[in-house]
Amino acid sequence: MPTPSLDPFDFELFRNALLSVADEMALTIHRTTYSAVLRDNLDYSTGFFDAQGRMIAQGFSLPSHLGSMPTALAAVRARFEGQIRPGDVYALNDPFTGGMHLPDIFIFKPIFVDGMLVAFAATISHHTDVGGRVAGSNAPDSIEIYQEGVRIPPMRIFDAGKRNETFFELLEANVRVPTMVGGDLRAQLAACHVAEVAFIDLCRQYGVPKVQLLIDAMLDHSERLTRAEIAKLPDGTFAFDDWIDDDGIDVGKPILLRVAITKKGDSITFDWTGSSPQVRGALNATLSFTKSASYCGLLSVMENSVPNNEGVFRAVEVIAPEGTITNCVLPASVAARGLTGFRMVDTVFGALAQMVPGKVFAASDGGNTNISIGGYDADRKPYIFCDFTCCAWGGRPWADGLDGNSNMFANMAGQSSEIIEAEQPLRVECYELIGDRGGPGQYRGGAPYRRIYRFTGEEATISIRSDRRDIRPYGLYGGYPGAPSMNYLARAGSERVVFPAKFYDRIRKGDVFTHEVAGGGGWGDPLERDPEHVLRDVRNEFVSPEAARRFYGIVLADDHRRVDLPASQALRARLRAGRGWSSTPFVLRDEPTLLAAAAE
Repeated sequence: MPTPSLDPFDFELFRNALLSVADEMALTIHRTTYSAVLRDNLDYSTGFFDAQGRMIAQGFSLPSHLGSMPTALAAVRARFEGQIRPGDVYALNDPFTGGMHLPDIFIFKPIFVDGMLVAFAATISHHTDVGGRVAGSNAPDSIEIYQEGVRIPPMRIFDAGKRNETFFELLEANVRVPTMVGGDLRAQLAACHVAEVAFIDLCRQYGVPKVQLLIDAMLDHSERLTRAEIAKLPDGTFAFDDWIDDDGIDVGKPILLRVAITKKGDSITFDWTGSSPQVRGALNATLSFTKSASYCGLLSVMENSVPNNEGVFRAVEVIAPEGTITNCVLPASVAARGLTGFRMVDTVFGALAQMVPGKVFAASDGGNTNISIGGYDADRKPYIFCDFTCCAWGGRPWADGLDGNSNMFANMAGQSSEIIEAEQPLRVECYELIGDRGGPGQYRGGAPYRRIYRFTGEEATISIRSDRRDIRPYGLYGGYPGAPSMNYLARAGSERVVFPAKFYDRIRKGDVFTHEVAGGGGWGDPLERDPEHVLRDVRNEFVSPEAARRFYGIVLADDHRRVDLPASQALRARLRAGRGWSSTPFVLRDEPTLLAAAAE
C-alpha cells in the first residue's frame, strides 16, 4: 500500500477536528454531570491519545490535569499490555499507580477501527466523595493514604462491553453520595462515547494510515512550535524558593518549594531538587502533578499558542526526587495536594520572572481553598458541600491583577449562591470583594473575596484547606505582598473566632463560617502608581483613603474626590527616603518599613 501524502489543508482540518473532539468531550461532561464540583467548579478535564499513549489533544479545561493524563494512561497500558479489547473501559485513581489524589478518577476508553486499536479517549473528574475518614475525601490532616478513601488501581470497569458490577457495587458501598458519584462516572463514560463516535468517523473519512500520519504531524508541529518559543527565551539557570505555611499537622513549620529552571537552546528543565521531604499532612504531590505545574508556567510565557500535547512534553524535562513533597511515595497522604500544585506554579513564576520579567505577574492568592461540609439530613440522607475558591491574580507588568478571577492553574468557576442554598443546608450571607487586600504596587494585586456561610442543618463536619496565612503572596519588583487569607467561625449566638488556615471540626445549626481569600501580590513600586488610578481605586473601594496615603503616598482632597498633587509629591518623597531602598527589590514577602509621616 502506498504511503499516504500529507496535504496542509487536510492537516489543518484534521487538527481542528481533533481539538473539537476533546472540547466536545468537556461539554458533554458539563451537560450530563450530577455534582456542583463538575457542573459549577468545572473540576474535570478531557483528553485524546493515540494507540501509543501519546496525548494528542486536551479539552478546554484544567491546566492542573495536563501532565497527569499521560502518566495515568501509561499505567493502564502497562497493566493490560496485550489484553486491551474492543468494549473495554479502564479506571484508576491510585496516586502510586498513575493517579494524583483519590477524588480524581480517570476513565480511559480504547477506540478500535476494524479490529485495530487506534486511540484512547480520556477523562478525569474530581468526585465529591470517594470515602475515607472525612466527608469530601479532601482533608488536609490525614497522615497516610489509607485514611483518604477507596484506592482504585488500573482496572477494567467494562470488560469487552460487559459492565463490571463488582467495581460499581464496591465503589458505591464505600462513598457517602453514591448517586452523585455514579452520575458523574456516567458523564465521563458519555464523554468517552462521544469521542469514540467522532474519531471513528474521522478514520472512515481519512483512512487509518493517513490518520496515523496526521497525528504524527500534529505532534511534530507542536514540538517545533514549542522549541521555537523556548529558543526565544534567554539561556541560563533561574532559581526561586517559595513556602507553604505548614501542613496543618506540624503547625508553624514552613514547607519549602524550590525550583531551578535551566534553559539551553530549544530545551528547558525544571528541577525541583531541594524541595522539602514529603510531609505528614495531605499536601504531598505526585510527579505527574509537578509536571503539570511546570508545563503551565512555561506555556503561560510563550507568545504563540501551542496545543497541549505530547509535542510540548518532548522539549521539557521535569526532575523531582522521590520522597519529596513534589514526588511522594507510599504511604504519603495526598488529598490536599491541589494546594501544593498552586504554590508550585507560584514558585515557577518566581523563577520565570527573572528570565522574562515583562511577562510574569506577582503571586496570586495561593489557592485554591477547599471548603467541605458534610452531614446527614433528618431522614439520614447524606449530603456534601464541596467548593473550591481562588479569585485574585497578582499584579502584572502591564496592568493590575484580575479581581475575582480564577487562578491560571485552575480555570475553575465559583458556585452560585442560589444553587448552594437550594441544594445544601447553607445560607450564603455575604459574597463580596474585599478592599485593601490586593498588594500595593505600580500595578495593584487582584482583590480577593469574602464568603460567609450560615449552617442551617442540625450538625455536620467542616474541613478547610487554605494557605497564605503566614507567608503571604509575594510582590515583584517593588510590589508589596497581598493580604493573608483568613478563616473565622462563629458558634451560634457567639462572637466569631479566628481559626487556623487548615482545620477539621464540627458545626451545628446557626454556626457561621467566614472565609477570606488572600490578595494577589503587587507588581512594581507603589509610589510609581498613577495617582488617578489610586483615586479610582478609592472611589471603587478597592483601596481606602488611609491605605492610599500609607502605601501609595497619595493625599486626597475635597472629600476624596480629587488628588492633592503637591501634597502627594511631598509625601512620596518622604516615603522614598524613609524606605531606604538602595535598589528596587526583586521580591517582597513583607511590607517595607514606612515613614510615620504616611499615617499623619
